Order: sequence, then C-alpha cells, then structure tokens
Amino acid sequence: MPAAGYELDLANLRGLERRLSPRVLQFAWSLIVGAVDCARILGRRRPDVVVGGGGYVSAVPVLLWELERRPALIVELDSYMGLANRLLATLARRVCLSFAIPGRDGNRYLVTGRPLPAKLLQATAAEGRKTFRLKDDLPVVLVTGGSLGARSINLACARAFGKERLDIQILHVSGKRDFRMISRILQEQGADPENYHLLDYTNDLPQAMAAADLVVGRSGASVQEVAALGKPALLVPYPFATAGHQLLNAEWMAAAGAAEIVPDSGLNGAVLKERIESLLGDRERLAQMGAASASLGRRDGAGRIADEIFKLVQGSK
Repeated sequence: MPAAGYELDLANLRGLERRLSPRVLQFAWSLIVGAVDCARILGRRRPDVVVGGGGYVSAVPVLLWELERRPALIVELDSYMGLANRLLATLARRVCLSFAIPGRDGNRYLVTGRPLPAKLLQATAAEGRKTFRLKDDLPVVLVTGGSLGARSINLACARAFGKERLDIQILHVSGKRDFRMISRILQEQGADPENYHLLDYTNDLPQAMAAADLVVGRSGASVQEVAALGKPALLVPYPFATAGHQLLNAEWMAAAGAAEIVPDSGLNGAVLKERIESLLGDRERLAQMGAASASLGRRDGAGRIADEIFKLVQGSK
C-alpha cells in the first residue's frame, strides 16, 4: 500500500484459533490490544465510511464504527461468507457479494461481483504472449495453483507434459514451495525447454491468463478473474476449503458450461493430459466454454462497490 501511495495504519490483531490451545489466550489479548489500536486509528482518521474486506482484521474497525452509528460496508469475495463477515453482516449498512449466496438477500445485500484490478481488465492475449515469449502458432495452457501452488496439480502437470516434445505450450506457475521439486522432475524427464515454461511466481498473472487458451487451477475467488477474461477452465477444487466453497465456485462455472471439474482425489498425470488434450482438440467446444465464461464475468465490481461507498458517504452527511 505505501508503494501505491496510500498511508497504512497497523493494528495488533490476530486471527481466531478455532481449537482449544494457548493461542486462544493470545487471540483474546490481541482483541483487547487491537481494539485499542483501531479505536485510536478511527479517532484520528474520522473516516466517512469504513470498508471491511472480509478478513479478521476488518472485524474490529467495522464493529467499532457501526457501534458509533457511522456507516460501514463489507465485501465478501467468495461464494461462502467467512466468519468475520457473518458476524458483521447484520451490522454493516451494505454487504457487497462477489457471488449470489443463498439466504443473503434483501436490501442490505448486493451482488456486485469481485473488484478486479485494471491490470487484469486491460490484459490482452497478444500482450500476454509477448510478456512470456510464447509462440503465436501454438495453443497455451496456463497451469497455476495460487501463490503457494497446489502440489497435486503441479505433480500431475509435470508428469503429464514433462516427458515429450509438445505441440502445445504449457505456462506452469508452480508457486515457490514446489518450484525446486518440479524443476528437478522436469529435468530428469527431459522436458521440452521450448514449450514447457516453468515459473515459481509471476506478478504478470493477468497477462498469463489473457494469453491462455485454457486455464487449469484451483477454484478460489480467482474464478471471477477467469470469467472476466472469458477463459475456459479446467478446475481442481481444493478439497479442504472452508465449507467446500471451492467446489461451489467450480460448480458455478461448470453449470454455465464455462468449465470442467476434476476432483483432486482423481487427479494424476494421465487424467490431466487426457482432459487437456480433449478440450484443446475440440476448438468449437473450447470457444463455447469461453463465451459461457465471458457471460458470467463481471468486470465492473470495483466500480459498483465504489458507488455504494459514495452513497453511504452522502447519506452520512
């Protein structure tokens, strides 16, 4: 945030430990200390509105501000409402949802879509291929599992496409945790150095996504980014996600015809290779999936949330 030109205030807050352990006492203490920090920050800043992003840090300032009968707005990025937002939803003046959530309706709730960065919305396939030095005459498959990576996806991809010359291009963002292991596997298998591109991390993921003919990955809130770019997807939901929300996200895309789902328990190199080759081999179906994805994509989430913030600001004056 400071690098982007914004001031940053820090509060000593800790996430809730959901099992009995000494960390429960640390949480209780941080709640007291963090509440004092937040009260001081709010007292000094005197904002017109407080916006909570759904994490545990947002719970205290939003609660304190609403207790002063001042407006607050919260944003839910997933298809499942997290604990902090569930607690705050009855207090906040407005709840902006990225997905329609059953039981969360009425005047307080508004499905805005996820706020997306301009870098993503402006990304193009040509720019993406140039950024990653990809060929124009071969299809591109982006494989990613988030910033940490997804081991099951990483291993399946290396075993599926790391043994032979390729007539497609794999852009594989493994995450830093598994990068050395996957690099070693690819080296031992003699992976195609021209068409198998392995990265540990990239700040240019929007360009990578824009360059892709098919996106393979988990199904967190990033599925909104895939849809915003109108990309077909092969999704492997993280099986231990809270309340199974990654499966819900994947089913949201699959129900519209924008994605196929592979259970994590059924994923291996052979399965991944067969599903990718089947999709890339049917260009008509791939185009239909892309169109379905684009129909789901909301590109104006940030603007719609900003509009609601300004309405609260005007209403408080």
